[in-house]
Amino acid sequence: MTDHNECSSCSSAERTKHLKQGRKLEYFTIGWNIVEAGVAIGAGWFAGSIALVGFGVDSLIESLSGSVLLWRLFSPVHEESREKIALKLVGISFLILAAYVAFEAIKSLLTHESPETSFVGIGLAIVSLIIMPLLARAKRQSASNLESRAMMADSRQTDICAYLSAILLGGLALNALLGWWWADPVAALIMAPIIAREGFEGLRGEVCEDCH
Repeated sequence: MTDHNECSSCSSAERTKHLKQGRKLEYFTIGWNIVEAGVAIGAGWFAGSIALVGFGVDSLIESLSGSVLLWRLFSPVHEESREKIALKLVGISFLILAAYVAFEAIKSLLTHESPETSFVGIGLAIVSLIIMPLLARAKRQSASNLESRAMMADSRQTDICAYLSAILLGGLALNALLGWWWADPVAALIMAPIIAREGFEGLRGEVCEDCH
């Protein structure tokens, strides 16, 4: 009987440790995405870069998603209904963002609106492209330790953020180095369906296809 109690205590302590680690990752995610959103939206606004503004708004929505998961990590009871409502609200936000990015990108292509070179945006995309894969891997490890589907889904969103960083970097770099003004709106158009997919998954209340 004593051995069983000791084992339960050990298991509880181990889970508490993993929960703390998960919260730290989400605190970092929220903080980074808020800073990333501010820099991206500001730089994108001044440069007239649709892809950069869209990337910033996506980061803002990602910080909201991270806040929802942080709340879940503090909750001792799993409340599936609330989690699905939160996912649907985030999903709607992603769909609105995808529509905005697609509309502005098509308008820029039709009117030949040329964005200014944004070295701040290029630097931000490079840093994000380095940080996001490392953060996603840490989240997957934490999700495995906690057996958390929601955490695993959040790691997938972080992976998508890395994909968007690569697309953004390509568009900004081509515009800066070769003067291809259309590279920015084309990059935005590539980003739009990726963002929309996140939105549809949120509306369906899905957290992850591979998190069994």
